[in-house]
Amino acid sequence: MSEQTEDPPAGHPRGVVIVGAGMAGVQTAVALREQGFTGPVTLIGAEPHQPYDRPPLSKAVLLGKAEDSAFDVDFEELGITLRLGLDVAGLRAGAHELDTAEGPVAYDVLVLATGAEPVALPGTEGVPGVHLLRTLDDAARLRPVLERRHDVVVVGAGWIGAEFATAARAAGCAVTVVEAADRPLAGTMPAEVAAPMAAWYAESGAELLTGARVERVEEGSVHLSDGRTVPAGAVVVGIGARPATAWLAGSGIALGPDGSVTADSSLRTSLPDVYAVGDCASFPSARYGERLLVHHWDNALQGPRAVASALTGRAAGAYDPVPYFWSEQFGRFVQYAGHHAGADTLLWRGAPADPSWTVCWLRQGVLVAVLAVSRPRDLAQGRKLVEAGARIDPARAADSSVPLKSTVLQG
Repeated sequence: MSEQTEDPPAGHPRGVVIVGAGMAGVQTAVALREQGFTGPVTLIGAEPHQPYDRPPLSKAVLLGKAEDSAFDVDFEELGITLRLGLDVAGLRAGAHELDTAEGPVAYDVLVLATGAEPVALPGTEGVPGVHLLRTLDDAARLRPVLERRHDVVVVGAGWIGAEFATAARAAGCAVTVVEAADRPLAGTMPAEVAAPMAAWYAESGAELLTGARVERVEEGSVHLSDGRTVPAGAVVVGIGARPATAWLAGSGIALGPDGSVTADSSLRTSLPDVYAVGDCASFPSARYGERLLVHHWDNALQGPRAVASALTGRAAGAYDPVPYFWSEQFGRFVQYAGHHAGADTLLWRGAPADPSWTVCWLRQGVLVAVLAVSRPRDLAQGRKLVEAGARIDPARAADSSVPLKSTVLQG
């Protein structure tokens, strides 16, 4: 074993290398310092830009209201070494080394925070005018599209598709959203919840085509399998994301069927001295009785604190957060907390045609998830009840005039 990869002398802090300079990676580095870690910390990012937050890319940055969304972190003051614009190609666990374009990088402890990468639409590689929206460079390429008010076709009516359609309409673009399923958010929300959201598109002036499968994309047009052709000055693809873990092939890191690193309840991977956080990692949830892969900002904020606690020897329970995310679309603030896959009861607070409403999911009387549309109080109270595993009165919870916190059954 080389001198670089031997165990550090007793009392000498171990060096931590973090791969991925997004929210999860940056917050891991910051949390280590906040929790008193004094050893070397190196943060490696594939992009050349200063580390930045992604949610504003589909909002302020895209619309030209902000140049970037760089994190307000003084890395130099915190003693965090940045290595930006550096691709990591592989992991050799036996040597405790990463393979990079600039040569091997040794680590004592490694944290994987590579996030997720957008799924490309097959057959569109190299077609002019086709865009993804994941990086700062993607947003920079799309900003002129909105400024020139091109006709835009959005492929995919998921969260990112709705947010981009919202921004494009705000910029004055004609927008057509093409969705292969019969409703928006088909992969994440049940039909009775997602179907009413289709009206939001027309209300904003965007055209939503459901049950529409893309056959091919050419410069200036999108051809659907039913023979229709949709003019497109630009095409934005938002059909999902997958963990950015292909580079781990052959490393010995265990991956799930979805490509995620299968971390344990302390976010440790199958290899010694390697942890994983954020969009690239799944974790076992005792609360929901299944392994969760959460592609949202809040998970990338909470996971790093758990890893930092593990590395600094602080007492920390199993990592089992209540998933939370939000989306701003079509003049609405949509928030979700929990995980509804195992629910047996769905109840409404308000009607889907109302300006604001909430849906609650229960499992054997226990509140397990809440979706709130422009009802932040419902979300805040509901999130706490989900965390507490509270049993609630369905009849009272269905009355939107009753605060959710007042629906808890005692005993």
